[in-house]
Amino acid sequence: MTFASSESFHAPGPATFELPPVFEIGSVGVTKPMLQLFLAAALVFAFFYAASAKRAMVPGKLQYAGEAAYGFVRNGLARDLIGSRDFMRFVPYLFALFFFILLNNFFGSIPMINFPTFSRAGMVYGLAALSWIIYNAVGIRKHGFVGYLKHQSVPHGVSPVLYPLLIPLEFLSNIIVRPVTLALRLFANLFAGHILLVLFSTGGLYLLQNEGVIGAVAGPVAWVLAILVSFLELLVQFLQAYVFVLLNAMYISGALADEH
Repeated sequence: MTFASSESFHAPGPATFELPPVFEIGSVGVTKPMLQLFLAAALVFAFFYAASAKRAMVPGKLQYAGEAAYGFVRNGLARDLIGSRDFMRFVPYLFALFFFILLNNFFGSIPMINFPTFSRAGMVYGLAALSWIIYNAVGIRKHGFVGYLKHQSVPHGVSPVLYPLLIPLEFLSNIIVRPVTLALRLFANLFAGHILLVLFSTGGLYLLQNEGVIGAVAGPVAWVLAILVSFLELLVQFLQAYVFVLLNAMYISGALADEH
């Protein structure tokens, strides 16, 4: 039986996500996650364009799938959270956002890609910034700049005595912290899930190759755990796309509300 030193195994960490450029355009390196963003946008557009290209009263399988996907976002997220009066103008954004995030998340489980795009924090902060601009712009357009700040910072039905304490907290929570927590929730879940998959996969291989009898038992166990985590990751990838869009719809609803 052989026992390799623990230093021989390099556990996955943040460096796992530092991928080299696939190619360079001038001085700009184009990385795998950047290409995945374009691929996801193209695939989402292609699918729903094909699903809606030949619309019929009796839908075929592709049209039915497209309509079901659209109805899920339109009715289950936009209409239920924003309200029947205002929801339709936000459906295109929420619809595109959900399936764009979902496909990028699923890239982490697709063979030959095996990398969730939004496990890179910079990618997620871009989406969070876009969401921040949209729901704040919607609120300012309805209430005016000063009215919107009051709407988001001054809690309704609270004694003015508590204003010095609550107004800074409400301002930080609703204006400053929201995009950060929105991004971190998506990023952290995908980052952690990918780390686990890499750990169990590479750890299982290391055990089989270096730890003799113990490794012959523990290695396959690690790979079984990797398979189980892979199925769990599919659920997490869907839920994180859903939660991200759900919170976007809630923030838009809150910006449009007459009372805070």
